[in-house]
Amino acid sequence: MTEHADVIVIGSGAGGGAVTWALAPTGKKILLVERGDYLRREIQNWDPQALWADKRYHNSGQWTDGADGHRFSPKQHYYVGGNTKFYGAILYRFRKRDFGPVQHVDGVSPAWPISYADLAPYYDRAEQLYQVHGTRGEDPDDPPAGGPYPWPAITDEPRIAQLRADLTAAGLHPFSLPNGILIDEAEPHRSACIRCATCDGFPCLVNGKADAQVMTVEPALRHPNVTLRTRARVTRLETDPSGRSVSRVVVDRDGQREEYTADVVVLAAGAINSAALLLASADDRHPAGLGNGSGHVGRHLMLHNNSGLVAFSKTPNPTRFQKTLGVNDFYWSDPFDPDWDYPVGSIQMNGKSDAVLIGFDVPDARDPADLARHSIDFWLTTEDLPLDENRVTVDRDGAITLRYTRTNAAEVSRLRMRLQGLLDSIRCEQDVYENRQYAGGQLGIGGVAHQNGTIRFGPDPATAPLDLDCRMHEVDNLYVADSSFFVSSTAVNPTLTIIANALRVADGIADRLGARTAASAGLPTPRQPDPAASPVR
Repeated sequence: MTEHADVIVIGSGAGGGAVTWALAPTGKKILLVERGDYLRREIQNWDPQALWADKRYHNSGQWTDGADGHRFSPKQHYYVGGNTKFYGAILYRFRKRDFGPVQHVDGVSPAWPISYADLAPYYDRAEQLYQVHGTRGEDPDDPPAGGPYPWPAITDEPRIAQLRADLTAAGLHPFSLPNGILIDEAEPHRSACIRCATCDGFPCLVNGKADAQVMTVEPALRHPNVTLRTRARVTRLETDPSGRSVSRVVVDRDGQREEYTADVVVLAAGAINSAALLLASADDRHPAGLGNGSGHVGRHLMLHNNSGLVAFSKTPNPTRFQKTLGVNDFYWSDPFDPDWDYPVGSIQMNGKSDAVLIGFDVPDARDPADLARHSIDFWLTTEDLPLDENRVTVDRDGAITLRYTRTNAAEVSRLRMRLQGLLDSIRCEQDVYENRQYAGGQLGIGGVAHQNGTIRFGPDPATAPLDLDCRMHEVDNLYVADSSFFVSSTAVNPTLTIIANALRVADGIADRLGARTAASAGLPTPRQPDPAASPVR
């Protein structure tokens, strides 16, 4: 028998989890469909050998690089909680100016059809939901907010405190990263987080990271009207004869075909998989892909220009939890070069490298253990542009191909140059290392953790598949609630914007259903999630 729900949500990551959490108190029947299963809590969660070298949790299969036809394994994870199980938990708001047009070296980053003010109250809600730590106003470009961060900034360990002082002495404005870690430093016995060295890029064994499973999916499942189906890969969305409404969600579950129906369908499978599913759902009414009369589904793929540099302190760096510090002085300009007219990017601390990671990423390194004792790790992000030809395509079997050309290389080079120019000032050696999986210091095409922009939103159906409510212009009951809707990538982490917009989408769906969401009903979020609430699976 075909199962019917009021709302089907496809994908349990940042966007799908937030929509499900927000709609759970409405009493409407909600079916959350997740392609993967629960990620097991086991000691290997914190084992860099298991994670990075043995790829114990890699389950994304392979995609194809359209440039040369080679197959690659994307940094994509199919588990309850999606990619947030492995993310670094840095939860930035986009800058206020990010919502307008921005001139870059290689072109213009286009304006969004909404303003920062439209999203600001949802950023407030998202920070409360994910219990973000930070200090409002430390970042000179921090956008306005409805109040302080829900939790105080996570403190620097001594070597990072020294780094903060040295950056300040160099004329910069370092600030505390907005961090989704479930820690209470005033009462550490109440914290889920134990401030370990295996957070950034690792799943959390003690549920101390604010990921989608812990913060949204598990709380939603406490409502009897919410059901989660794992190991359920959606293969096709079928429409009614008019082509104006999704009439059936077709699922492959453990090799068996299942079919579900719903009044509203929310697609939140990630920007690449969401676009691929729409393209694979082509029919007589939608020959180019579901909702793709504009021809823009799958186009404008953005991944960020992300890169990682490992510097080496002249004195040992015993820091365990390193990801507490960021610098945005280069976000809009180069403060050391008044003749430079373009943005450059953002710098933040990365997770702390250990001997296994140094040995894996830099196989020709001398004495990986000694290098790890001195390593200071940085993550650099520069905005890329939404080129029309950067796109997702699928073949008849649904296999994914990505075509992607990087942009703003001059900005990337300048950001790296500025960081390397600071090495003496921050008491580091002049040599830096790049990770082996990086090409030329940048993540290759497989680095899709910041994927966005493939189903963008806007008022004109000729140029945007989604309307301003993130409902498809051509399919009345189909919404998108992941990073697909982005118009530009900006130069900060996308997760908080995904969550904020998903809460906005949920409000729109609740209005449609004549209900109230958790946020609009004023329901509180827990002070700290109980680690025992997320069972060992």
